[in-house]
Amino acid sequence: MATVKTDRLRKLAFKLLRLKEDQFTSHRLRRIYRDWFGVEVGLFSYGCFDPARFPPGTSFGRYCSIANTAASFDTDHPVGAAILHPVAYHPGFGAVDDWEITPAPLTVEDDVWLGHNVTVLAGTGRIGRGAVVAAGAVVTAPVEPYMIVAGIPARPIRPRFGADRVAEIEASRWWEMEPAQIRSLLRDHPDWLPKASSRHATKG
Repeated sequence: MATVKTDRLRKLAFKLLRLKEDQFTSHRLRRIYRDWFGVEVGLFSYGCFDPARFPPGTSFGRYCSIANTAASFDTDHPVGAAILHPVAYHPGFGAVDDWEITPAPLTVEDDVWLGHNVTVLAGTGRIGRGAVVAAGAVVTAPVEPYMIVAGIPARPIRPRFGADRVAEIEASRWWEMEPAQIRSLLRDHPDWLPKASSRHATKG
């Protein structure tokens, strides 16, 4: 019970910290989230700071856009076992001495967009750089870089770009830059900017 109480207090303290800190740039917020909850978040990523939605071992790159209703899971209930309830695999209940299920960590690479109500299930492993996961999708397998996926289960819809544009973006390594550097980069690549019809689209 003491562990549960401590965890609740940590989550409450973290909620208060989130209200005070800038989630885009705060190094302190990222350090505490890593040390308390085991989740890594790169700079300028947002929507990631919620231990109820993202379990320990989750890692986000830089510049990720995560909807506040997206969530991931690192374990599944063992449908092949006689008992589905955690009593049969979580040592906290006292029926087993050790964890009987090994959590599967998730890596979300740079500039990934997870839309509203996205669910990423255990075993997905990796969502590649620049990928888009459409609203309501349930991800069950790795997502390739720069791929748009949607559906239940999520399936590839189309790549965002052709191979030449992907190579150009990858060569720039823009996600390692600060916004001022990106400003200069965009001046050299005006064709990278959103088209006029999409500039006012609502962010997820």
